[in-house]
Amino acid sequence: MSVVVPRNLHDALKAASENPSAQMIQGGTDLMVEINFNHRKPTDIIALRRIPELRTYEISKSSTHITIGAGLPYQKMEDGEIARFVPALAQAARTVGSPQIRSAGSIGGNLGTCSPAGDALPVLSALDAEINLQSLNSSRTVSIHDFMVGVKRNSRQPGEIIVSTTMPIVSGWQGYSKVGVRNAMVISVASCCLVIDRIAGKIAVALGAVGPTIIRCRETEGWLEQQTDLKSKSIMTPSLLQEFGERIAKESRPIDDHRSTAAYRRHAVAVLSKRLLQRANEK
Repeated sequence: MSVVVPRNLHDALKAASENPSAQMIQGGTDLMVEINFNHRKPTDIIALRRIPELRTYEISKSSTHITIGAGLPYQKMEDGEIARFVPALAQAARTVGSPQIRSAGSIGGNLGTCSPAGDALPVLSALDAEINLQSLNSSRTVSIHDFMVGVKRNSRQPGEIIVSTTMPIVSGWQGYSKVGVRNAMVISVASCCLVIDRIAGKIAVALGAVGPTIIRCRETEGWLEQQTDLKSKSIMTPSLLQEFGERIAKESRPIDDHRSTAAYRRHAVAVLSKRLLQRANEK
């Protein structure tokens, strides 16, 4: 096994070009577990953790978008500017594993693994994020909805590196919540991100761990936008909240596995989404 540890993005892109089948690794919080259990046996590895260009973030001059480097640790998203501009991402970051995991794990790792239980992914989906990829000779941007193509499968091409993700800064309320088999340091059994754009009068809801990839609940979004004016706070009756949760549950596609039953996951996303919508209307 060969391990390459580039110190800048150009050298990483060159290494990826010369060995496009090599396994990329950021913090290694997912990959090393799979290697330790003999679920993955990579022959060559390109370690990206020491590349400073991937560990930064930038807010546009107009404060309409934020671009977060693929290697920026979750620890750096828990508070400060990122938490102020993208609070749902900060909330998701705080739920990731232990402090040690949060100091190593990153959005780039979540995107590379592309597990439907990845904590950052529902947030990216709800915000219609764009994924920025680069190879030695070209670069491209892919919608998060096109990037995630299946269970632990994405549209990254050989030789490409996930360099960052860009998402809008929304004027409105946003939140993230999840449930697991215990209260902390746990993989999601079900998760939900809800974003309300008060300027456009739009809502976005994305679910994690209840389908082969992240699910955007577009039918329920359209339904709620017809029921109430989301540009301002309005009365959310118990019956409306109840139907909202039920509609969200119907759009989920969970399975039974060793961590939960499909029935519980449907119930969980109904409750999570309903609570998030209620909180949004109270703020």
